[in-house]
Amino acid sequence: MAQLLAYEITIHKIIVVMQKIGVLAMVFFIGVVLNSCSKRYHPSKTPVVTIVNEPALAPVATKSAVVKRNPKPVFPKEIYVNDSVAQKSIDGRLYYDVMGHRYWRNYKDGKYYLFNKSMYNDPAFKPR
Repeated sequence: MAQLLAYEITIHKIIVVMQKIGVLAMVFFIGVVLNSCSKRYHPSKTPVVTIVNEPALAPVATKSAVVKRNPKPVFPKEIYVNDSVAQKSIDGRLYYDVMGHRYWRNYKDGKYYLFNKSMYNDPAFKPR
């Protein structure tokens, strides 16, 4: 009976030690996760340049890169369009689209003019 009692005490001690190890393992895991989440890499906006003192060398001439910009296309303010290719708006006015720019027909002279706000109230742009 004494051996059985000693065996049960030993098993009880082993279980208590394993529970402590489990708790310590969980605390360690949570600590690692929290620590790793707080260390994020943020690259600097400007490159870091390290100046090293070297023997005097002749200065090297560098060519600056020339950036050519594409010129914006120039659209004329008025164009001549055949009325058969023009489209009609809901209110009956004729218009013609060229590369995203809309031209509206002037009914007095027959030309199509690039859109501006004054066309809303101008009677020349309204159909008869």
